[in-house]
Amino acid sequence: MASTSFRLLVFCSVGYGLSSNEWFKDIPTDLFNLSGDIILGGLFPILSERTDYLLIYFYCFSLDQTALGQSLVMKYAIDEVNANSDILPGVRLGYRIYNTCRQPSVIVRPILSFLANRSREELPVKCNYTDYDPSISAIIGPYSSEMVSVIGKLMGFFLVPQVSYGATSDKFSDKTTYPSFFRTVPSDKWQVEVMVLLIQEFQWNWVAVIGSEEEYGQMGMQEFAKMAEKSSLCVAYQGLIPVYTDPGPNIDIIISNIKATNVSVIVVFSLSEPAAEFFKGVIKHNLTGVWIGSTSWTNNRKLTSIAEMRNIGTIIGFTDKTQDVHFLPEYAHALFDKISQERKNSTQPPTINNHNPSEPCPECWNLSPANASMMEDPAVQQLAFSIYTAVYTVVEALHQLLHCNKTQCDWKPGTTKIYPWKLMPILKNISIDVNGTKFQFDSNGNPNIGYNVMQWVWQDSNVHFRNVGSFLPSLSINKSLFTWHTKDSTVPVSTCSAACESGQVRRANRDDIQCTQCPTGEWSTLLSTSCTKPTFEVLSWDRTESVLMVLAGALLLLFHGSVLVLLLRHRSTPLVMASGGPLAIVAIISLMGACLSLVLFLGQPTDTVCLLQVPLTSFWQTVTLSIIASISLQIFFVSEFPERAAPHLRTIRGPGSWLLVLSCCVAQAGICGWFALECPSLSVYMENMKINFVSSFLTCPVEPVVGFALLQGFNVVLALVSFMCTFMAVKPLHQYNLSRDITFSCLIYCVLWVTFIPIYIGLKDQMKSIVHVSFSLGSNFGLMASYFLPKCYLIMRKPELNTAEHFCTILEGVPPTPPQDEPQPKTETESVQ
Repeated sequence: MASTSFRLLVFCSVGYGLSSNEWFKDIPTDLFNLSGDIILGGLFPILSERTDYLLIYFYCFSLDQTALGQSLVMKYAIDEVNANSDILPGVRLGYRIYNTCRQPSVIVRPILSFLANRSREELPVKCNYTDYDPSISAIIGPYSSEMVSVIGKLMGFFLVPQVSYGATSDKFSDKTTYPSFFRTVPSDKWQVEVMVLLIQEFQWNWVAVIGSEEEYGQMGMQEFAKMAEKSSLCVAYQGLIPVYTDPGPNIDIIISNIKATNVSVIVVFSLSEPAAEFFKGVIKHNLTGVWIGSTSWTNNRKLTSIAEMRNIGTIIGFTDKTQDVHFLPEYAHALFDKISQERKNSTQPPTINNHNPSEPCPECWNLSPANASMMEDPAVQQLAFSIYTAVYTVVEALHQLLHCNKTQCDWKPGTTKIYPWKLMPILKNISIDVNGTKFQFDSNGNPNIGYNVMQWVWQDSNVHFRNVGSFLPSLSINKSLFTWHTKDSTVPVSTCSAACESGQVRRANRDDIQCTQCPTGEWSTLLSTSCTKPTFEVLSWDRTESVLMVLAGALLLLFHGSVLVLLLRHRSTPLVMASGGPLAIVAIISLMGACLSLVLFLGQPTDTVCLLQVPLTSFWQTVTLSIIASISLQIFFVSEFPERAAPHLRTIRGPGSWLLVLSCCVAQAGICGWFALECPSLSVYMENMKINFVSSFLTCPVEPVVGFALLQGFNVVLALVSFMCTFMAVKPLHQYNLSRDITFSCLIYCVLWVTFIPIYIGLKDQMKSIVHVSFSLGSNFGLMASYFLPKCYLIMRKPELNTAEHFCTILEGVPPTPPQDEPQPKTETESVQ
């Protein structure tokens, strides 16, 4: 492989070292198709469209001389390579140049032709394209970002290198989506950056931005809006110029809004055609200001030929920082002269369908040396370096791939194949010197090229471009070179605080229909002009709802304490022993714990509070309900299996009950642990919270909802089991009906929590906490009142019934006597007999 220094020398000598242009006499006259050992594809908008907006149909037949001149730069570069045997000795480059017409439906046809197999001219379906040999080895172009969007991913799939000379959208820097894309013009991300720096240099902060309604304009406008926001610039208005429909009505609306915002600096990020239509409207409405133009139209003839542009104010634009490509006019003159000579001996071909990609320019048959002036067009000169460099980067990659030196390459005609994917890693590391300019790509396929800052200067009816600054890697401008079209020739003022006193700031115009999204983590109120971080309310202790819940909880705790004291004083009596004995005391304490744990819902929540809130409340309820369930199972066992119950009653009422309660508590503890692990902490929940509010109520996250359902569902199942065991139990005669207390307490619990589900789902966060606490207090009170209150009444009001006989069924396992077996009292007649 040739050394880097040798390659640089080769390209300097080829590109600009040929002082003689004698090789022009041997150039081929085929403008768009040239056979060769290696073929490069070219995509240029040689024919421009003419749209019928009423029929929504475009005609692609109008010759764009600027684009034709640009396509000839590619031909010039390839002819130059073929004329110098030191670059690719023994290898002849060819080209196939097609028209894109800037239309997706047109550009697809040449792309399919490019991808067709070199020998069979068909595109086969394969599982592996590693050894696939397409008809071209690389593509030069297309010009516009919109066209790259159409074909870029397809080229990336086949790993066919495409080196664009004009597509500037920054999204193509994504090598995951566009792995084979390279460009010789800087990305719009840089262009937006230099625009913002220029605006800040003159202390403007009140600007409007207009874009063309396609890929280039929309992406550029979005990038500018993002950069402006980071740089504290106020974007007063944003508007889009229609591309595929009649732009006239929309342009009138855009200009009206610009006037309404009273903005003096307008950025126009647009293709040349929509920009020309827009400025015709600006001229019609007598609108003046400072116009900052993107590279697409700054020196385009469609704009510079509009003489009235001199009356709209100051026009500042950007052009790529490039070098001249020598001999282009002379080359074109020689080429067109040779075409004219050949034309004398041939007849004009019939008109060819302009959609035929193999004949992109039917009008080119009439070219003559008089047309060579097209190569002096500033738009052609501006892109010439980008096109020329695009060709030579591919040529350098071929030079390295084929291990070329001055005399030969590793090339065997008819045998050697150039797989496009092999060029990819070489292109990524290309470094060449073109006329003293070192050119290379970065890791995203972007070039190390900056911008020139240009101002339009009018002399009579002609416009000239004055270089007033440059950008690479920082902005450097000469303010003394600027000419301002103001009354006193001073720098125009365009600030959002104009005409405001100290401490005041002017807000956006009320009629401004364009809005900017607030930064992540901030939001704004309706019709607001500023964004703020959200504030959060909590269920604080001084709120009315909190005070009422605290009072209800305190009264319930007082009730619990009174019952606990009463049961402890009578803990050895048959009533307390039948009600569970020590387990009854534990049930009361667990109800008190459930009541106390509700204070976790009040005040400022923390990670720890949120971790304990729901699990702790549910667990305390589980303890009480599991105790009630153990007693209800005892009643069921005695009622349904009286013969078997008596011998095992001591075991059932003792270790059996404790084991059941412990098992239920362990199961609920497991669910609580899983819920705590799955539920996000409050801090994580707030970090991931989508901010679409200025103020909101902050509650602990109850996630996952399935976990919360399992916690409460487990308790409901315990209550339901208890209810089913006691609902059909036989009522013992002349004894205390313990099953009645369990039935009513569990029924109340189930009804409350089943009702809770639809109510809770439809509530806002603030009410969810209040309803959760309220239902927890209600179910707690229901268990207490239905199960323990009747027993308290019996202890205090009817102590004579607190006997073993009155509780013999549950205490001793005596089968309950059915109602029909009860002895009936005798009548007087029966007594006499």
